Amino acid sequence: MNENPFMSVVVPLYDEEGNVKELHRRILEACQEIGKPFEIIFVDDGSKDKTVENCEGLSPLTLIKFRKNFGQTASFDAGIKQAKGEIIVMMDGDLQNDPADIKLLLAKIEEGFDVVAGWRWKRKDSLSKKIFSRTANLLRKILIQDKIHDSGCSLKAYKRSCFEDMDLFGEMHRFIPALLELQGYSVGEVKVSHHPRTSGVTKYNWKRAMKGFVDMLSIWFWRKYSNRPLHLFGGTGIVFSIIGFGILAWMATEKIFFGATLSEKIWPLVGIFLILVGIQLFVFGLLADIMLKVYYKNQRRMNYNIKEVVKV
Repeated sequence: MNENPFMSVVVPLYDEEGNVKELHRRILEACQEIGKPFEIIFVDDGSKDKTVENCEGLSPLTLIKFRKNFGQTASFDAGIKQAKGEIIVMMDGDLQNDPADIKLLLAKIEEGFDVVAGWRWKRKDSLSKKIFSRTANLLRKILIQDKIHDSGCSLKAYKRSCFEDMDLFGEMHRFIPALLELQGYSVGEVKVSHHPRTSGVTKYNWKRAMKGFVDMLSIWFWRKYSNRPLHLFGGTGIVFSIIGFGILAWMATEKIFFGATLSEKIWPLVGIFLILVGIQLFVFGLLADIMLKVYYKNQRRMNYNIKEVVKV
């Protein structure tokens, strides 16, 4: 391992005893071919098999061991914080990503991109996993509107500066390019290889899909309303209140001018309910707006990102 590596390769591992040795060999071979200083970081996410034992003797290698299983996003975050390279490359530990494609990501970064995502344009997954992935990609394009085809591909490369103010939670690792794009970083994409799994079992299931969907909604909110939550909640509250007042005005008109009996009608209750919900949403929007300002102040940053300052 180099003290000042050009590139850090970060790989999360969870019960991948049959893959780690071959994976390390392929990463080492790919990095040596590139010919620049590098480091390899494996993050064991609380494996219950012999993954850690099979990492013994592998060199160069930095191995981070979790006390228990915290998830892939936490593994990536720990690896990023340990990494010292100018470029941080992430990939899965199941040998479905090909380390030989790292050079393609680096070539794209040299074109001026801050982030380069891999696109598994010829997937080697099961039909059910393909359906899950394509559904997620469709929702992502609707809600997040990023410019990449395959957010689920873990093979990505980032400039180190991308992670200066970022912590990862939940299942957010899939949406790092989208988060960075919101901050003004340039995002590119290259087609990469994808191989069928030969050892171990997939860790992807409906629970991870649900967590990913919730995180997607979170990013949708940050993309649309992170700088103006009052516009979302306050605007919705005003609409609800207007509808409620309209219903009550209609009921009052029927009572006063047409002598209608309102005791057996539900509409007055609906009108009052909508007004109360509207007031609550508006107040919630004000509180969210205050909390957001406090958040940025505590982080000692603002809701914008300066690329550079040029003095002539």
